[in-house]
Amino acid sequence: MLAYVFRRLAQSVAVLFVMSLLVFAGVYAVGNPIDILVNPQSDQNEIARATAALGLDRPLFEQYFVFIGHAATGDLGRSFAFNVPAIGLILERMPATLELATAAMLIAVLLGIPLGLWAGLKPRSAAGRTIMAGSILGFSLPTFWVGLMLILVFSVWLGWLPTSGRGPTANLLGIPVSFLTAEGLRHLVLPTANLALFNLSLVIRLTRSGTREAMRQDYVRFARAKGLTETRVVGVHVLRNVLVPVVTVAGVEFGSVIAFAVVTESIFAWPGMGKLLIDSINVLDRPVIVAYLCIVVALFVAINLVVDLAYSWLDPRVRPGEAR
Repeated sequence: MLAYVFRRLAQSVAVLFVMSLLVFAGVYAVGNPIDILVNPQSDQNEIARATAALGLDRPLFEQYFVFIGHAATGDLGRSFAFNVPAIGLILERMPATLELATAAMLIAVLLGIPLGLWAGLKPRSAAGRTIMAGSILGFSLPTFWVGLMLILVFSVWLGWLPTSGRGPTANLLGIPVSFLTAEGLRHLVLPTANLALFNLSLVIRLTRSGTREAMRQDYVRFARAKGLTETRVVGVHVLRNVLVPVVTVAGVEFGSVIAFAVVTESIFAWPGMGKLLIDSINVLDRPVIVAYLCIVVALFVAINLVVDLAYSWLDPRVRPGEAR
């Protein structure tokens, strides 16, 4: 197992290197931030000084090697717009995004698994059909439209919840979180529900199909023949096998939620990394864009490693060395 972990870590480093090259070339080949950051009335000498100060007068490959050298020491460049380390800006916004993504995935998993089990165990019941119809809606409705409807209904018409912002926060181990305050929790409800909808539908359908498949297997028949209660059959024998694909997909989707919470954060003015990315794209703040993508890919790699380890724990057949 240890050798497997080291091998995956080496693969992860290679992935990060290739990704950084592609992202750097793609981002730095588009547009010229000098056109946005410098006063249009500036003369050519001022423009040349600003270009040299930002290091944009060097060839692209030289800029990349400078970036890699600094990145190896944890320096992902300085923001063109704010003149502060880009990684500092991102880490400042990261707790808000992680809080939102974690809350959304918890809702998706904690509600999706029991609802999917119910739909799988009683597929012809009214409740089972309703659950599956709701999951189809969750897949079909666009995120931005759902967010606007949530604001319209619960904020404008009913006045129950705030429309935007994160609200007051409290420190948890030195990290600001909003779920520890009543007002912060009210601000968290709508963006979390909006972000969780697609993944809730996905977990429901995965759990339902896994349950239907597991109930036809011989080990379930043998468990019932031994006199085990239906609760034990479902809770131990069925659920353990259903969790294998659910854990895999939920882990990958957690990374996707972190990376692509941009729409939800923009609709609800949630001060996370996604909103910072949009603001940086608007002013072509290249260091922040590249640093954001590097951090997101690193999170993806770490989450995939954890998911692979959890997968091997749930299913001994895929453990390294077990096949022999």
